[in-house]
Amino acid sequence: MSTPAPGAVMRGAVDLSTLRNRPQPPAEGAAPPAPSGDAGALVRDVTDQTFGEILELSRTVPVVVDLWAEWCGPCKQLSPILEKVVIELGGRVVLAKVDVDANPQLAQGFRAQSIPMVVALVAGQPVPMFTGAVPEQQVREVFAQLLQLAAQNGVTGSLSVTEEPADAAEPEEPALPPLHAEAFEAIEAGDYPRAIAAYEKALAENPRDDDARAGLGQVRLLDRVQGLDLQAARAAAAASPSDIQAQFAVADLDIAGGHVEDAFDRLLELFAALPSDDRAPVRERLLELFGLVGDADPRVGVARRRLTSLLF
Repeated sequence: MSTPAPGAVMRGAVDLSTLRNRPQPPAEGAAPPAPSGDAGALVRDVTDQTFGEILELSRTVPVVVDLWAEWCGPCKQLSPILEKVVIELGGRVVLAKVDVDANPQLAQGFRAQSIPMVVALVAGQPVPMFTGAVPEQQVREVFAQLLQLAAQNGVTGSLSVTEEPADAAEPEEPALPPLHAEAFEAIEAGDYPRAIAAYEKALAENPRDDDARAGLGQVRLLDRVQGLDLQAARAAAAASPSDIQAQFAVADLDIAGGHVEDAFDRLLELFAALPSDDRAPVRERLLELFGLVGDADPRVGVARRRLTSLLF
């Protein structure tokens, strides 16, 4: 797939070649994951041995892979949010949970250098999503982008899920604030400028709206990379090393493709090479990308320190 991954902030590429053709014998006395029937079919524990089933399933319905571990505090914050959103989508997405300690081959295949790490599978192909614990609203927005990407690649199936008994149902989710709902609908429709306008208005009304700020960064990136060709962008950047917009385009594509360090290095080198009077736009773009990746990511800390050293 050539379309950049939604909200991708993952280091490097995902190599599933060693797992793609692995035989999938079920554990003795265990039934294979049910293709439909109840909400349990939508959230599955996956192992090195059963991963092939999930790859095949991703040709019908997009699969979100949650790489976690028992000792990981942020994982325990994020996993319930992922499960909640997947179940609410009613079979349009499946969640595959991978304990990286118990499944080292999958951890290596996904290059899980930090967790929680979330990757999607669409038609058997990996789609980087995000690392770290992110707010629920941001999860919903990235899932909406994933569904759009899956539809573009012909993956539009769903699993049938029977309704749970009334006494087992969770309390109804509070409605999204109007501007967040408008942005969410715009993202699902692929109308990124309208989503940007909605988030900007939400921030104007409440500058402390962290969900709106995170969503705005995600959508601005998606809007900027929409329609860009990676090879053409790299050629233009190589031909004009001091062209700020050309370097911005490649950095955005690197972030969208999960090459976070490459994006930061490119912009920091550009910042260092420019005259002082021309540096402000580069600094602003770096700060925007830092916020997109998240301060909890160690790569942001390293890049921030480099930027500070260049300022003085």
